[in-house]
Amino acid sequence: MTIEISKESRSDAVESIKRYIREDLEDNIGDLAANGLLDYFLRELGPIAYNKAAADVQERLQVKITDLNGEIFEDEFQFWRKHDRK
Repeated sequence: MTIEISKESRSDAVESIKRYIREDLEDNIGDLAANGLLDYFLRELGPIAYNKAAADVQERLQVKITDLNGEIFEDEFQFWRKHDRK
């Protein structure tokens, strides 16, 4: 699976990579190298984040589904019970 990002996100990511290399590693790389590094990260490391996010969503949905009966259940024949309490 290839993780696709928008042109704007790619541009921002490339600039961020170049800045990181410049400021933290005290070196410089060009757009071509930064784009190549971004492609590598997306192919090699992207699936880790993607799979974790998918697992988190699945777990959260499972909790919601488990509690669905409590969320939407309505007791039946409540009219007279409420009426008699008055």
